[in-house]
Amino acid sequence: MKKKVKETKNLEKRKKIFEIINKELKRLFPQAKIALNFSNPWELLVAVILSAQTTDKKVNEITEKLFKKYKTLEDYAKANLKEFQEDIRGVNYYKNKAKFILENAKIIKEKFNGQVPKTMEELLQLKGVARKTANIVLSVAYNIYEGIAVDTHVKRLSKLLGLTKETKPEKIEKDLMAIIPKGPEWRDFPLRLIQYGREYCPARKHNHNNCPLNLALKRARIKI
Repeated sequence: MKKKVKETKNLEKRKKIFEIINKELKRLFPQAKIALNFSNPWELLVAVILSAQTTDKKVNEITEKLFKKYKTLEDYAKANLKEFQEDIRGVNYYKNKAKFILENAKIIKEKFNGQVPKTMEELLQLKGVARKTANIVLSVAYNIYEGIAVDTHVKRLSKLLGLTKETKPEKIEKDLMAIIPKGPEWRDFPLRLIQYGREYCPARKHNHNNCPLNLALKRARIKI
């Protein structure tokens, strides 16, 4: 009984923390937006796969040329692997990513009638696609909310701000889904948190006491 009461109190506190920091994030970033450039669901999928262990800035530099060279899904499906590897050479693990992207073009063409899937189950059948990538594609490209994308910023800041005590992305996602109302916030909150991590609260050493979200929690007299 005591354990259940404690869990309920913890859940309510995490909900309160979310409400406070989400309000501040909306003030700081009125428009929640993804940093990657794309013009359709397939290009978004390509960009997200490329972004693993690589900065969005570098990915955008590469896709600026890539999306002009390969205009259709068919272009990717017919692409030469060695040539494509050179086209994306600036990203980390470019050989694996090249293989994933070209294989996915063929899978989507043959299995999904040339359309990037709109369900988590189908997206997870693609190469190099886990829940984070699938959540981004579903929420950003299709406004479909099946889960919450947990990248390195979301993982680090969710723990730092008291939204979770978990360390594994899947468990962090579950904790966030329990306190954030299902809908556009499942897309917008992580996007804003990522922007916040880049602009105000980076992973490198800094005075966290002066970070806006920390100050907002102090004003609300919330102790993490």
